[in-house]
Amino acid sequence: MTRLPDFRLESYFSRWEFTARHHLTASDAQTMPMAELLALADPGDQRAWADLELGYTETYGDPGLRQAIADSYQLAGPEHVLCFAGAEEGLYVAMRTLLGPDDHAVVLTPNYQSAETVPLAQCEVTGVALDPDRDWALDLDELVAALRPNTKVVSVNFPHNPTGKVIGAEDFRALAAICDDRGIHLFSDEVYRGLEREEGATLPQAADLSERALSLNVTSKALGLPGLRIGWIVCRDRQLLGELERMKHYTTICNSAPSELLARIAMKNRDALVARCRSLIAANLPAFDAFFAEFPELFEWSAPDGGCVAYPRYLGADGVEEFCTTLVAEAGVLLLPASIYRSELTANPTDRFRIGVGRANPEPALAALADWLKNRQVV
Repeated sequence: MTRLPDFRLESYFSRWEFTARHHLTASDAQTMPMAELLALADPGDQRAWADLELGYTETYGDPGLRQAIADSYQLAGPEHVLCFAGAEEGLYVAMRTLLGPDDHAVVLTPNYQSAETVPLAQCEVTGVALDPDRDWALDLDELVAALRPNTKVVSVNFPHNPTGKVIGAEDFRALAAICDDRGIHLFSDEVYRGLEREEGATLPQAADLSERALSLNVTSKALGLPGLRIGWIVCRDRQLLGELERMKHYTTICNSAPSELLARIAMKNRDALVARCRSLIAANLPAFDAFFAEFPELFEWSAPDGGCVAYPRYLGADGVEEFCTTLVAEAGVLLLPASIYRSELTANPTDRFRIGVGRANPEPALAALADWLKNRQVV
């Protein structure tokens, strides 16, 4: 395994996430106080919380949590669930387990960096770029053309980070079938599932489409509970899940007992929590539409199909890198420039930036950005 490069996004956040006055690029939905979550607990979980002992937990995860997760799938049971300390650990463990030096993987670009760099540290990887000129469409024929006899993994993410793209269910089912026919593991990052803007756009979960597929999810995004740091992989291949568990022995071994119990409460109330986040995003989007409409000479904007982030185009003569860097330094408004999402595999647009639409009360941040633009008179 080659050495992993610096994680550009996390390094950027280490500098600015908790010091910038306005975090306008958050990838999660607005969270809630713990008391509000605990108020949703049934009597059994209320007693479990009061009596909770802070010992080690099971590597696979709390049995009640695994059951609550399995209940959100059509074909999976709790025996098909492995919990992790967030989605990032799940991604890392899966790629370290699935891929070796003689294998090949296919990943989408642009992407959350580790979706690309962790496979690249293991084996040869081919990128397939979403097309910005066609509303970030996925060319399924191009993806199929990228497959090789030794392709072991195809890694996708919908709703997509950073573009907010959701492909059609027919294409997603076709992709799952293609992977199945060729003995490829479809690794599907589904952390924004449920936050689609249009009713009926929610994709099936990969683990329900194929026994060899892996569905990655987490409490951080659609549930709005990133501080719990609880994620999971669902896979109906019990042998593969056991291999993932043994790799987890080298990372966290087991998760936090309080976090798993709180995640259990959250998953039992998943529909209500997802509906809360969907409503918040829907309420926020008119403010973003109005902001971008005020500056048509500077931005190309379209609302995301799903999730908490969008990827607008910046048209200013100074370029998106200087725009984002100067903006956070002078106005305290944090955005993520396109360089954070550069790829070693494909060319990607260099004039985009990530903006978050899931946090409550975005109006002060948008007003600060508008005031800065007007005072700076960037054209």
